[in-house]
Amino acid sequence: SQQVRQIYDDLEKTGSTVMLIAVDTVFVGAIAVSDMQRPGVVELLERMHSLGIEKAVMLTGDNKNAARIIAENAGISEYYAELLPVAKVAKITELEQQSGGRVAMLGDGVNDAPAMAKALVGIAMGGAGSDVAMDAADVVLMQDDINKLPVAFALSKKATKIIKQNVILAILSIVLLVLGALMGLLNLSLTVFLHESTSIVVVLNGLRLLRFKE
Repeated sequence: SQQVRQIYDDLEKTGSTVMLIAVDTVFVGAIAVSDMQRPGVVELLERMHSLGIEKAVMLTGDNKNAARIIAENAGISEYYAELLPVAKVAKITELEQQSGGRVAMLGDGVNDAPAMAKALVGIAMGGAGSDVAMDAADVVLMQDDINKLPVAFALSKKATKIIKQNVILAILSIVLLVLGALMGLLNLSLTVFLHESTSIVVVLNGLRLLRFKE
């Protein structure tokens, strides 16, 4: 009826997902539920931006009103609502084409798993996430704390930097040792000693990650 439709629309405009209740096909009431925004989301997005994340996009299966309210409260300007799992995958594909493939997907539910598998990096919330989402993810945040995301991102950047340093150091040392041996500047014993010394330096450089602080 028109009255039921009006009740449904009014509740949905508040950003809620509305469920209608009927007994023997007679409408008797409605239940409206809505997601609570995690604390510190605005600050989280600002921290991620400072770490080099160009933009944040929200993908949700919720209705447009709920998505709009959540996005506005979180400070997210780009969002897409009423998405089925296959539509989330399609949107990830579109975003990858726009960004050159550099897309990370954060999620915690079964509906997020296909999109996380499609993204370059899938990140699952381990504390409250589903098993399917964690299986599809590349990274699992073991605590149900979204504020750990900047920590994981900063740590990964640090690890990547150290890996590049170690690869360059290893290649450079091998080139120099081979040239030195061919030119007769190094004997076998000294060459082996310098090679093993370089390996120790690489290990020690990698151990610097143990000093990483949040």
